[in-house]
Amino acid sequence: MTDQASASGVSVLRQFYALTKPRVIQLIVFCALIGMVLAVPGLPSSDQLLVAAWACLGIYLVAGAAAAFNCIVEKKIDAKMKRTAWRPTARGQLSDLQTLLFSALLCLAGSSLLYFLVNPLTMWLTFATFVGYAVVYTVVLKPLTPQNIVIGGASGAMPPVLGWAAMTGDVGPEALILFLIIFLWTPPHFWALALYRVEDYRKSGLPMLPVTHGNPFTRLQIFLYTLVLFAACLLPFVYSMSSWLYLAAALVLGGGFCWHGWKLLCHYSDELSRRTFRFSLIHLSALFAALLLDHYLM
Repeated sequence: MTDQASASGVSVLRQFYALTKPRVIQLIVFCALIGMVLAVPGLPSSDQLLVAAWACLGIYLVAGAAAAFNCIVEKKIDAKMKRTAWRPTARGQLSDLQTLLFSALLCLAGSSLLYFLVNPLTMWLTFATFVGYAVVYTVVLKPLTPQNIVIGGASGAMPPVLGWAAMTGDVGPEALILFLIIFLWTPPHFWALALYRVEDYRKSGLPMLPVTHGNPFTRLQIFLYTLVLFAACLLPFVYSMSSWLYLAAALVLGGGFCWHGWKLLCHYSDELSRRTFRFSLIHLSALFAALLLDHYLM
């Protein structure tokens, strides 16, 4: 009985952990960390490192809270989609009350850490991001308009701003440039996924662009967004946030994303759409990693 109870406890913990969408949260914290690093000239002091650690933890907890709340709102939709049917809320493994309490606890813990150990501005910006994603995007925009991912992308683009605010106590133009990059990256990233998951979205009833406007129009939008994104990714160099190292990475990665978008526009296949989606993840991660390397090496 003891072994069974222990195994059951571990299983429940894994279910709660799954609610936080760990892979998404890791990318959020990574982007926030880039904002923190770029906000500090040179190597950070021990005090700054401590603030950055608390900020990463606080942002992680609040982002996890938003993800858990999202699972409550979308449990019926998740149950209809192969990509999300495994989630504990969709399978009925965790109740709405359990998930809501878990989300509230994470949000309270993360907000408290940010307010008392980082600064109030970072806490309020992070909480506003929580509301933007969990309520404005998930509850209002997502079921209402095919432009949901464009408008709601503002919440997903906030991590570098949160990181910058954590280290400086304000929001500078450099943070807004990073915000713009993620904001423009989000639509082609998600629409590439939606193209090869279109039947899932059609069953769910969500008005994603491939469902409402069709495959060719979505592919055109993806390609156009990659072009605008390419220009935006040059801004850190233009604004003297970075040097030639970052510029070289931005040109290669941006060109690669545009090339994927062009191929997708000219010759569609589900496999190419999957490759475009995967490349978009590489694009953002490698782009921000290049910013990090450029900051310390150049």
